[in-house]
Amino acid sequence: MNALVLGAGGQLGSDLVRLLPGAVAMTREELSVTDAAGLRGALERHRPEVVFNCAAYNPVDKAETEPEQALAVNSDGAFNAAAACRSLGVVLVHYSTNFVFDGRLDRPYLESDAVGPLGAYARSKADGERRVLAEHPAALVIRTAALFGGIGSRAKGGSFPDRIVRAARDGRPLAVVADQKVNPTYTRDLAEASIELASSGMAGLVHVVADGCCGWDEFARAALSECGVDWPVESVSTSASAGVARRPLNGCLGSERVQALRPWREGLRDWAAQRPADA
Repeated sequence: MNALVLGAGGQLGSDLVRLLPGAVAMTREELSVTDAAGLRGALERHRPEVVFNCAAYNPVDKAETEPEQALAVNSDGAFNAAAACRSLGVVLVHYSTNFVFDGRLDRPYLESDAVGPLGAYARSKADGERRVLAEHPAALVIRTAALFGGIGSRAKGGSFPDRIVRAARDGRPLAVVADQKVNPTYTRDLAEASIELASSGMAGLVHVVADGCCGWDEFARAALSECGVDWPVESVSTSASAGVARRPLNGCLGSERVQALRPWREGLRDWAAQRPADA
């Protein structure tokens, strides 16, 4: 597959690049999706068959004080990618998030469920996926959740389990929310599925997540266990956490279109096995 990966320095982007020999990898510093002319120029130079847009503004709490920046990347940038791909006949795979839902349902959210974003980040992502499909109806928009992985990526601080393990090894107390439920999804599994779905010609919205849901506290304890770290994790409620932005309590996704990826604990086990022992 002749591919171009935008946001190639992040967790998902770096795994896509590893799985796509010869892919053109462009980090945020090399090409910002906010640069519409630069984006089109890159597609004209490299002539990819498919573009994987992993570029995103994702500091959820910070977005509350700088919503324009979130919109610039997650909405305007997503539109720029869709417009360039449509005009040049290129397949686009764009990524969105479980945060587009309000979390009030008592079951996993499906592709047909109405969105209800709660904060600035969530609104920017919901706007981005809407604009992508309006501009490029043949695009594939993949909603996913609670990504972790990207061994060796440039993602600041690493993924959630990385941060948990480092904090425990540093002897810092860990208080993790228990009432927000998610599907922890290993980025390598998501990358493999993304390539397969792009090759199949699937278009529109699809939810691609690991099988199974849990609270962030359970996710944290599982990460410590897989890394052989014995350290307590205090379970706290969202109301007692330090988050600024509102988050969906039920962030679990299901799908009407594809099967779930393997169980999240299996992905976590592989993540732990590949993680440097001293990291």
